[in-house]
Amino acid sequence: MKILVVSLLYPLPDNVARGTFVADHVQALKKAGHDVRVVNPLPRMMRYQEARRSTLTGTARAPREFEHGGVRIFAPRFTALPDHPWPNLTARSIRKKTKKVEAWLGDWKPEVIVCHTLWPVAVLAESLSKRMKIPWSAVVHGYDFDVGINHSSISKITRQLAHLPEKLVVVSQRLREIGRNLDLGEEKMAMIPCHCAVEDEWLTPLKPWKGRWRKDRIDVLFPSDPRRPEKNHLLALQTGEILEQRGWIVGMTTLKLQPRSIVWDRMLVADITLITSKRESGPLVARESIACGTPVVSVDVGDVATYLPEFCIVDSYDATLLADACEQALQHRWNGDFTLPQRFSEETFVQHWNQLLEELVE
Repeated sequence: MKILVVSLLYPLPDNVARGTFVADHVQALKKAGHDVRVVNPLPRMMRYQEARRSTLTGTARAPREFEHGGVRIFAPRFTALPDHPWPNLTARSIRKKTKKVEAWLGDWKPEVIVCHTLWPVAVLAESLSKRMKIPWSAVVHGYDFDVGINHSSISKITRQLAHLPEKLVVVSQRLREIGRNLDLGEEKMAMIPCHCAVEDEWLTPLKPWKGRWRKDRIDVLFPSDPRRPEKNHLLALQTGEILEQRGWIVGMTTLKLQPRSIVWDRMLVADITLITSKRESGPLVARESIACGTPVVSVDVGDVATYLPEFCIVDSYDATLLADACEQALQHRWNGDFTLPQRFSEETFVQHWNQLLEELVE
């Protein structure tokens, strides 16, 4: 099947850590035999403006056309102001890219469009769908429902966009409940969690910690860019400080713009992965850490409570409780009996997506 993926986030030549969850989806579709091309609209900006957010790194000088993982990517530019004070301006600008996308595709005509995130790229997906007379689906990963539908500027248009696709895919039950509150019918919604894309070379069972209790060094991995405020790096630092007060020698590693292989390497050598985010859809890093053999301690965010042991989950943003949970995870004798649920496997992920795509083109 010929599939056009439209996404606001995708790896760039100068920022391979950007939008990896979408790239994972594309690679899984490719492995399943689909012919996939990607349109990644980028906002116009000067290089100094990239500092506003880590996901913008590499945007200013990104080429219009490039390849990533053997997939062709087209990155047209649209006009957008910070925080979208005039959403109609952004929507009009991105809609105007429809003909440029068609020209880039040439004789290659997709049978279906998959749009990752709603605002603002769903405007382009809807326009392409009408012009090409093909169905489209949207995937909500978190921001659109966690922030967008309550945002002072884009709330109205985000709610409208949520009702436009033939199918709206959410990645967790929590997001599905939000969709129900938006009066999205059950027949329109589907829940397909993102799969864990860790390659075989890095797969290892969860390892028990070995060392002197409250005397040895422990490596704590904060699996995010500390510059992103929603990741709550301060709470992770406070947790590390409490652990040091108890006698531990704490080393804390953060992840910024590293390639996936380096991310997984760091997960392999860490003793604990600590997640303190204020909002998450997954998070994917929790699953990847477990696949790499490192226990995860997390606040109750995203869907971590559905598969992590109870002693690894803290239901409040309390550094002392997180430090307690870290010690329990270190003390636990992981014996290989804890694994990720089958619903996070690539096989299950592709099976659900193949079924959904077949329903769309019937």
